[in-house]
Amino acid sequence: MSSAEEHIRAIRAFNRFWTNHMGVLDAGLLDTPFSVTEARVLFELGRNAEIDMLRLRHELRIDPGYLSRIVKRFERGGLVEATPAPSDARRRVLRLTERGSVAFEDLDARSTAQATGIQSGLTEENQRRLVAAMATIRGLLDPPSESPGFVIRPPIAGDLGWVVHRHGVNYAQEYGWDETFEALVARVVSEYVDRRDPSKENAWIAEVDGEPAGSVFCVKESDDIARLRLLLVEPSARGRGIGERLVTECLSFARRVGYSQITLWTNNVLVSARRIYEAAGFRLIREKRHHTFGHDLIGQDWLLDLHAVAADLGGAASGIREVDG
Repeated sequence: MSSAEEHIRAIRAFNRFWTNHMGVLDAGLLDTPFSVTEARVLFELGRNAEIDMLRLRHELRIDPGYLSRIVKRFERGGLVEATPAPSDARRRVLRLTERGSVAFEDLDARSTAQATGIQSGLTEENQRRLVAAMATIRGLLDPPSESPGFVIRPPIAGDLGWVVHRHGVNYAQEYGWDETFEALVARVVSEYVDRRDPSKENAWIAEVDGEPAGSVFCVKESDDIARLRLLLVEPSARGRGIGERLVTECLSFARRVGYSQITLWTNNVLVSARRIYEAAGFRLIREKRHHTFGHDLIGQDWLLDLHAVAADLGGAASGIREVDG
């Protein structure tokens, strides 16, 4: 079975699970007399003081004939009243009656109770994971027309563990790297915590919609040279300039605390990261073949003169590539 067929089976299986879990197949949603579609129409009417039929149809992406039949049933039941739009008598404006408002409030309360019940058996951490997973699904299938903004902030409790975890997960999924890479990241983070010089070392977390989405560290290589480490941007947050902003934050700090140069080590397969480094002014100074993280790779050392980006760095920083091995 191909990966595409496996994905299709997984999606269909999840759809069956979710419809059963939410009671979508029941005769009436949440023990009410309304079908799923009728409940959605009622919910939209309850969210708006008034709404015209055309907008309602666009909001729900529903067949106009089907919507018209639902509205007529609601009118007969005394839930909705329809009047001509002031600007165009051909268009109908809908609003809930007092009876309709009562029906909406009951349905809304039942829906809230259902959502409360779904998460009641979960720990706070698993509740957060559930909501984050739902946001991921929605973001992938219905991305916003404009990318949400992001903030760059210092690490808070839990962020350093997140850095280790997400490096391990992302590099395994994208490059097939084994657990030795995650162990390396754990050592880097541990050394940062144990030996950090606050006057010369710092770290930053990129946050999108209240969740960590990227990281970068500036650590001390020597009195004059800093090292950029652990640059990461979550796949779901890429394309927004987060990586470039994290690198800029790191370089600004390095200049401000008095470093004259900053270096970094990466590997040839990390193409997107290398583009960010080149754009920031880093020069590739040396390459070396190695077998690490379960793969044959070419490690790369890059260097940036913080005070004279355009100047000739000289010596080891002359831009001459040396491939060992």
